[in-house]
Amino acid sequence: MPRPRRKGKERFHLLEPEYERPAFEVPETTRETLMDRLVFLYGESKSKECLKEVERLMRVYWAHKSEPMMSWERDFDPAERFTEEDVILITYGDLVHHHTLSPLDTMAYLAKTFLKGTVNTLHILPFFPYSSDRGFAVTDFEQVDPRLGSWEDIEELKGDFRLMFDGVVNHVSSKSRWFSEFRNDHPRYRDFFTVFSTKNALSPEHLAIITRPRPTPVLSEFSTLRGHRWVWTTFSKDQIDLNFKNPEVLLEVLRILLVYVYRGADILRLDAVTYLWSELGTKCVHLAQTHAIIQILRAVLAAVAPVAALITETNVPHAENISYFGNGENEAHMVYNFALPPLVLHAFQTQDATRLTQWAASLSPVSPQATYFNFLDSHDGIGVTPVLDILTPGEINLMALRVLEHGGFISYRREGDGSETPYELNITWFSAVNSEDADEPADIQVKRYLASRSIALVLMGVPGVYLHGLLGSRNDAEAVIHEKETRSINRKVIDADQLMAAMGDESSMTNRISRPYGRMIHKRTLHTAFHPNGPQRVLSLDRRIFALTRTSSDGNEKILAIANVSAETVPLNLDREKTGMDANGFYDLLYKKTYEAPGGSFILTCEPYGVYWLLAQG
Repeated sequence: MPRPRRKGKERFHLLEPEYERPAFEVPETTRETLMDRLVFLYGESKSKECLKEVERLMRVYWAHKSEPMMSWERDFDPAERFTEEDVILITYGDLVHHHTLSPLDTMAYLAKTFLKGTVNTLHILPFFPYSSDRGFAVTDFEQVDPRLGSWEDIEELKGDFRLMFDGVVNHVSSKSRWFSEFRNDHPRYRDFFTVFSTKNALSPEHLAIITRPRPTPVLSEFSTLRGHRWVWTTFSKDQIDLNFKNPEVLLEVLRILLVYVYRGADILRLDAVTYLWSELGTKCVHLAQTHAIIQILRAVLAAVAPVAALITETNVPHAENISYFGNGENEAHMVYNFALPPLVLHAFQTQDATRLTQWAASLSPVSPQATYFNFLDSHDGIGVTPVLDILTPGEINLMALRVLEHGGFISYRREGDGSETPYELNITWFSAVNSEDADEPADIQVKRYLASRSIALVLMGVPGVYLHGLLGSRNDAEAVIHEKETRSINRKVIDADQLMAAMGDESSMTNRISRPYGRMIHKRTLHTAFHPNGPQRVLSLDRRIFALTRTSSDGNEKILAIANVSAETVPLNLDREKTGMDANGFYDLLYKKTYEAPGGSFILTCEPYGVYWLLAQG
């Protein structure tokens, strides 16, 4: 049964807390879980006081819930948290510019005009005041950047879409009030950060072990009222890591995340959560304490905001990435499927889907309450770390060289021995799969592009698409030169009037990509076989073909999805043994064509970069 969608008052909290009704009673099982995890982090004595404050924060949030919201949540089925209807658009709040509207007003207009019926969830990348890293060095977690708009603008978007907010809780800006108070020697903030009195506090042996996401120093020097101090900075000198060994930090982060839910977040994205806890003598990633913190957040949401979801952003090898599901019910509701983008790119670069097929066949359902977030591009680049245990170093280097040939860039990270290895490929998805210098018809480039995008739509999980990916944008080399940032190649600010004109021009590449892509997405949302909990079977039919079957949870709908990753025509002799589908015919959902399959067998001639979604019939 489709999950009921929030409407009207069920979507919004009370403007003022309701204290007349009884206060929220924390379930004993929740209290036990929280205490167990807090004791693991902080010991028995600190945890008792910490638990009291966690419970208080839960009660404060609960007091802001409306009766219609609580009534709706009582009937909520966690297995229907995400369905085939869910598609997430990733965008910056100011990625589209209009000369008279605020950025968020512009986004609201475009979303309602062009996106309704295509996507139902907006991931607005950090929309808070910031000092660097395009929003990921937050100066104030609780304010909307006035250059974008206001909380009222966010509320306007929530009237039509589900929303994903970023919890950038690994670090804060060096310009934030928290860090300013630390430098001012405010007693409360002395332990908010990991601090050393000398740079040499980290030995060469410790530094060699620590996993580094960027080729920048682990420690950065700052002057304070107590003299010069060296603080832990995983990403840059402007991004100061929070010290979760201090329970006050955990409590403050929990309070802020509950504020986000109150403000309209349906999904909380935990940015860079891999690095949340550090211990000298370890790699400082994926530590048990990090998982314990996620379990605390999950337990709190399950008790007071059961509809809200957690998604972890962990750009790491696949086996480590999926560890953030926990047992399937106690950590992330979704994890980014980071191995998918480089494997799809590899398939189309080599015109060989073998590695992609082998990896996809290894995916298995997590639990009815957890699933994958399938994306190909985002505000960042295409990470290669997630496929270090899937592709060979030679294959990764060749993939990177092809990106360079297509006008992209390679970002490197520093290893413990001082060497640098590819970390991220910076390029738009259109330019990654298509060469601007290639002597080929535009129709072929469009077909290749749509074929690559189709894979993220059919794979088990919830699909996401970056705004530039929806439009088929090409590399913005000028922005890279101007901003001196390779990630800017995929962050071009779009003029709203020019975009709307291109969307309406049937001869433009924007129209020729976004229209059929939008129709493909819409088709997906109409079929229960694409429900995240629907069974999936990956097929090995031909090295040039990626294929799988999806079945609805009730078994009533079955779809055979096929994508040709090559420029060759591929004849497929399909039968029940190969597909596992007992059908006498198939109906192509995308091209409205029927295939007779007497005895379950038929021949499908796959055109170059052809995409086929075949609904089993009879």
